[in-house]
Amino acid sequence: MSDGAGNGNAKNYGNVPIETLKSVQGLELLQGMLDGRYPGPPFAELLDFGATEVAPGRAVFVGRPARKHYNPSGTVHGGYAATLLDSAMGCAVHTLVPQGQGYTTLEIKINYVRPMFDSTGEVRCEAAVINMGKTVATADGKLLDGKGRLIAHGTTTCMIFALP
Repeated sequence: MSDGAGNGNAKNYGNVPIETLKSVQGLELLQGMLDGRYPGPPFAELLDFGATEVAPGRAVFVGRPARKHYNPSGTVHGGYAATLLDSAMGCAVHTLVPQGQGYTTLEIKINYVRPMFDSTGEVRCEAAVINMGKTVATADGKLLDGKGRLIAHGTTTCMIFALP
């Protein structure tokens, strides 16, 4: 299994029990995933990307687009970029979510600037919180190739809620 960064390090994937989710603050949970105390989300294994850095109000994800991510037009499907951006922007918000609460994406807006191919190599998605309220948060993100060129950028609105 890859670690999402494309370097082949083994990583555990699975679901964190709701009791654990309720007992930790968002940043602690995400840092625990990076440290290997908690499993990474299963979809990150499927898409071969994952978080590499988290800090209050900030998250960085990396991935390596591959042929398995292609659409019928011969480029990496836009959903790959959208999922990276949604993940990084949402996790930037999650770093500020208090213990006992969670978040979900209410709205996402993506602007695509250039296509990705399997030859693009590793991509980096950097996201930061714009505003954090008690029930709604906003964040933005940029998806960059290895040369620092912009591939896509976006914004999100997330809802903050009490975990069941």
